[in-house]
Parts: sequence; structure tokens; C-alpha cells
Amino acid sequence: MAIKDAFIAELKHESALTKKMLERVPMDKKDWKPHEKSMTLGRLAAHVAEIPHWTSDIIHIDEYDFQKDYKPGQAPSSQEELIKIFQEKLDKAIADLEKTSDEDFKKRWVVKSGEQVYYDLPKAVAIRGWSFSHLFHHRGQLSVYLRLLDVPIPGMYGPSADEPM
Repeated sequence: MAIKDAFIAELKHESALTKKMLERVPMDKKDWKPHEKSMTLGRLAAHVAEIPHWTSDIIHIDEYDFQKDYKPGQAPSSQEELIKIFQEKLDKAIADLEKTSDEDFKKRWVVKSGEQVYYDLPKAVAIRGWSFSHLFHHRGQLSVYLRLLDVPIPGMYGPSADEPM
């Protein structure tokens, strides 16, 4: 099995779970946050929706410099727009993965801010950590926000307290 095939299968599986979570975000409460240091619900949900773009960036960019390359994400005004952003980023990530060879996954990906290097990893490791694990982390964070707002949490890897299987 090619590396890309495993990544595509995992991304599709996890994205179906992520979409279930994003569909529950109450955008009328997008300015709510659980703590003064936390992101707002709307910003966190948008961040989760945007994360698949990291897969595409890792594939196409060998060096990512936050000082030059960082662009703040879109701020969706509706749940439909939130889901649209997610689907567009996901579709592009899958299309980019489909064109990536096993040799391409061995290339290096560097993350830095100016001269300070944060990461220098093989692209396969970067996709797994920077993109996929990043998505899972913030999706978990989003589930806590939803719980605190008393929004029913969908089951992810089995039943949830709100959604028995």
C-alpha cells in the first residue's frame, strides 16, 4: 500500500467524524469562550474547519515561515459556510495526497519564524503530526466547548453520553 493511500483513508474517516462535530456548532454563540485565554467558539470551529489545508501546504511547501506565510483564516458567519470551508480544504487535501509519491513523503518540511526553526521533519511525519494530530487535538477541544454549552456531543470512536450507538 502506498503511503498516500493510508493517509487518504485515515483523513476521510476522521473527516467524517469532524464534520459531525462541526455540524453541531451553534454559530449564534460564536463569540462565546470558556476562559479569557481561550479562542472563541467561532474561531476554534473555523480553525478546525481550516486544518486540512496543512496537508496541502506540507505537500507543496518545503519551508513554512510564519513571518511570511501565515494568513489569518476565514471567519464564517454561518454553519453552512463553516462546513463549506471544511469541505473545500478537505477536498484539496485529498486531491493533493492522491498526487503525492512515497518519495515525496520523504522530503523535509521546515517550520520556522524568521531564523528560528521549530520543526524539520520528513513530510510524512509532518502530515501525521502537524496536520492530522492537530485536527484531532482541536476537534477534542471543540467537543469540550460544545459540552460546556450543553450541545449534544456526537460519538467519535464509539458512543457518547448523548449518542448511544
